[in-house]
Amino acid sequence: MENFVVSARKYRPDSFDTVVGQSAITSTLKNSILNNQVAQAFLFCGPRGVGKTTCARILAKTINCTDISADGEACNKCESCTSFANGNSLNIFELDAASNNSVDDIRNLINQVRIAPTIGTKKAYIIDEVHMLSQAAFNAFLKTLEEPPKHAVFILATTEKHKVLPTILSRCQIFNFNRIVSDDIASHLHGIAEKENVKTENDALHVIAQKADGGLRDALSIFDQLISFSEGELTYDKVIKNLNILDYDYYFKTTDLIKNKNLSGLLLLLNQVLTKGFEDVLFMNGLASHFRNLLVSKDESTLVLLDVGDNIKEKYKTQSQQNEVRFLINGLEVLSNFDVSYKTSKNKRLLTEVTLMQLCADELVESKKKSPVE
Repeated sequence: MENFVVSARKYRPDSFDTVVGQSAITSTLKNSILNNQVAQAFLFCGPRGVGKTTCARILAKTINCTDISADGEACNKCESCTSFANGNSLNIFELDAASNNSVDDIRNLINQVRIAPTIGTKKAYIIDEVHMLSQAAFNAFLKTLEEPPKHAVFILATTEKHKVLPTILSRCQIFNFNRIVSDDIASHLHGIAEKENVKTENDALHVIAQKADGGLRDALSIFDQLISFSEGELTYDKVIKNLNILDYDYYFKTTDLIKNKNLSGLLLLLNQVLTKGFEDVLFMNGLASHFRNLLVSKDESTLVLLDVGDNIKEKYKTQSQQNEVRFLINGLEVLSNFDVSYKTSKNKRLLTEVTLMQLCADELVESKKKSPVE
């Protein structure tokens, strides 16, 4: 039986062009390599799972490559590249500051920095989770970071930039990694699914991307879990069921029931949601997001703001035309008041039901003639 390799490792980018969702940063790094303007200290900061350590490793590999391509990528064939791929490169050092955060650990690193490379011209030192270094370790590192040897390049990575000393920040080129947008994550997952011979639905991949909240590593972990569950066919229904997420259809049904002033059906639907184990506040906050999405769907130019799959987007466009702007705005006001009152309410179920009754009131369904909003 072969050892299973998680997708986050199996499909880890090995070049700047394969990094997902960070094109501005990768272009800057490639240009600095091509123009021979590589700084001696970098700080990569941003949320988890967006490519900081991956870019650090690619940068370290590329500056040591002896045959860099015309577009700033490593050749993956020279001695330096092959030794990096095999995990035995003598010019690239990685330190996990979360577990090696003492003064002695940094002093050992400083002693290594003094030794010139035997192969190539650069030595790269990657320090992950640099914010975990102790105050004394930061102070010990300052002088070396300010005046490093010509062959040394430091690449620091952190999820909490505010915990890094200002004196460290001032000595680094700082790159802020953004959360990866859902479309990019869904597209990347689709490519992996094709390689793994897994059938997927676009809406299912968008749900995974939303659940990952901009982190590609989280998305790949969820993807692996769902492949095991779905047995080679990843559908929207299977993803919703496995991740225990409220289906969009609940919100479309709820909006129709409110529009038709069907209070009995609305209370029965709420009971169905609660029976499935979802909290009432989650349902109501989701309904507020649904009303917001309906408002966004009113105009073709703002449809890009919808972070959903194509099929769900069409449903939003259809339902948005069936509901007036005033109805949606008033509904958002009621749901906003619910969110404020929920924390202090002693009977949360009653508050939820009363709020749904308010949404069904005539004045929310009928457009106000004197409303400035058309």
